[in-house]
Amino acid sequence: MNCKKEDLLLYAVTDRAWLNGRTLYEQVEEAILGGATFIQLREKDLPREEFLKEAIEIKALCKKYNIPFVINDAVDIALEIDADGVHVGQSDMETGDVRAKLGADKIIGVSAQTVEQATLAMERGADYLGVGAVFPTGSKDDADDVSHETLKAICDAVDIPVIAIGGIGIKNVLELKGTGICGVAVISAIFAQEDIKKATTELLTKTREMVQ
Repeated sequence: MNCKKEDLLLYAVTDRAWLNGRTLYEQVEEAILGGATFIQLREKDLPREEFLKEAIEIKALCKKYNIPFVINDAVDIALEIDADGVHVGQSDMETGDVRAKLGADKIIGVSAQTVEQATLAMERGADYLGVGAVFPTGSKDDADDVSHETLKAICDAVDIPVIAIGGIGIKNVLELKGTGICGVAVISAIFAQEDIKKATTELLTKTREMVQ
């Protein structure tokens, strides 16, 4: 499955911090129905067996709606369940090694904060880049802020799609207009909202406006 630019418009990253008695499956389905175009399953603390079971369920859900599905960091689980791909950070497995493990037809996303990291990831086989944090964020303690100038410089330096991540929401997404990104990745702007479907639809409208 190759990665199309339009698939990356509204990229939803899961977080079980806001389940409030609901299942992740229900929340992801609401996000998809609201217009999310890409799903990343992100689990930092789930035991492997539970992670595996959940990954199989969410993969089936994404397949039902024909939405690309990648797993954060866990290359072995992505391989085991035949996910569409993975997203890795700078401290995770190196891009070239991930490509060697997953093969040519899988999607590989890589987090980048500098032009150097971005161009290296592209050379090593990344399909898209996630750049951030572009605004202050509570979801990732280790997310360094990336200026909008750097974001634009990264977009200019690579010829693979770039999405912005970090602290993005309905109130500030339009500030990213003109940077060259093809979409945004969000966590709390979707999954922390009471009405996930409505929040996703509203954010999608604003994001479309931003990329035009």
